Amino acid sequence: MAVGAEGVPPEAGTVRSTVPQRLDRLPWSGFHWRVVTALGITWVLDGIEITIAGSIADRLRDQHTLGLTSSQVGLTASIYLLGEVVGALVFGRLADRLGRRRLFIVTLGIYLLGNALTALSPAFAFFAVTRFIAGTGIGGEYAALNSAIDELIPSRHRGHADLAVNATYWLGAMIGAASNLLFLNPDLFGLDIGWRLGLLVGPAIGAAIWGLRRNLPESPRWLLTHGRPEEAERVVAGIERAVERTGTRLEPVPDSLAAEYRQRPPVGYRELARILFRDYRRRSVLGFMLMVTQSFLYNAIFFTYALILAEFYGIRGGAVAYFIFPFALGNLAGPLLLGRSFDTLGRRRMIGTTYCLSGTLLLVTGWLFAEGMLSAVTQTLLWCVIFFIASAAASSAYLTVSEIFPVEMRAQAISFFFALSMLFGGVVAPWLFATLIGAGHDPWRVFAGYAAGGVLMVLGGLTAFRWGVDAERRPLEEVAVPLSASVRAAGGSAPAGPAGAARPTRRRPS
Repeated sequence: MAVGAEGVPPEAGTVRSTVPQRLDRLPWSGFHWRVVTALGITWVLDGIEITIAGSIADRLRDQHTLGLTSSQVGLTASIYLLGEVVGALVFGRLADRLGRRRLFIVTLGIYLLGNALTALSPAFAFFAVTRFIAGTGIGGEYAALNSAIDELIPSRHRGHADLAVNATYWLGAMIGAASNLLFLNPDLFGLDIGWRLGLLVGPAIGAAIWGLRRNLPESPRWLLTHGRPEEAERVVAGIERAVERTGTRLEPVPDSLAAEYRQRPPVGYRELARILFRDYRRRSVLGFMLMVTQSFLYNAIFFTYALILAEFYGIRGGAVAYFIFPFALGNLAGPLLLGRSFDTLGRRRMIGTTYCLSGTLLLVTGWLFAEGMLSAVTQTLLWCVIFFIASAAASSAYLTVSEIFPVEMRAQAISFFFALSMLFGGVVAPWLFATLIGAGHDPWRVFAGYAAGGVLMVLGGLTAFRWGVDAERRPLEEVAVPLSASVRAAGGSAPAGPAGAARPTRRRPS
């Protein structure tokens, strides 16, 4: 069946289509705003969640609340991140099999349930279990949402749009900080009531966005490569009609750009391993390094931010929020202001530079902290500078792993590298840093953790310089040839692919 193109008939069992090309030639429109708003809310929710969790860390140690130890506080953060690992692996696989849309509706519901239950926690064990449930929802969201966003956004906007969406995590952090100013104020709410109300802020926002998300379509790229070309055509045609109603004239996509796609079974574990570790081994090393290093840096520092302020600078309770605002603002501004450079100067150059520079600055700041040369204000100002750069770097890691692998396994690839980053950089880091902080007697122990995070970021940057993929302004199908792409494209030529790889079934350059 010919879909979106006329001319040479396809071979048996294949479809010819210009759906990807039609998506990439669209101007930015109201549809794209709805996509980034409805799906990008996940980053806002996670920012709220982690900010509130970090801010209430000191409150949870109070005997009038749950009476947790510093290690238990760090452990609950690690449990939340472990939940993200499990959720990413389970729901990422389902997103590739069942579609993006089904999963980003289900995972939002799981997050809402888990977080609402957390607010009812009577003791450590219940708190830990419900944090795990909430984490599974957020982890599953990342795999489905990053896939859908990259597959729906035109290639010339993909880089800075993806970075901007990821940056909204810090908008969530600011909302969380503002909430804590209210709910952690003992003059307004009791010690054991305020932190519980704060945990309900995220679910309230998530419930409000539910309707908008339900109205989004399935990814046409996913539909096309999963034997549902008619649906893909209807979705793209609907988007085109909406754009044209605004007065924009869309140029037709020439038949010469059409490619053929053949039906194939879903990607199994064995095939996934072969593609990641043989066909795309250098890209896999790149994804691992970028995701793990930024995860260690962020989760180590942000989950224990309140403990540093409390134990070394005497800043406790709701006052912590005043220091989180500028920190979050720097993180939000970084991807927004630097994002377009990832599409103009290029992925490799910008990723390598932001990783190496943020890692070096962290080493310097850690040394100043250990020498006792910083106050709570100067510590926060330096962190603002570091994470203005590091936030763009971390966002680019998610962008990278979501665009350098074929569409049929995109969500699984995202979930795989996300899971590794959480296990190596996230689950261990909060507990490790909380233990290093202890009662705040030895800043050099904390410096050891900062030094590890800084060195890892530099290593991630060097990997990007060496093996980075120049994906800027290129269609996803050119960055990574779909596994279902037929050998014969329009006119009898092979579909374009990375480093000249034409056949999806032959071994690709790593």
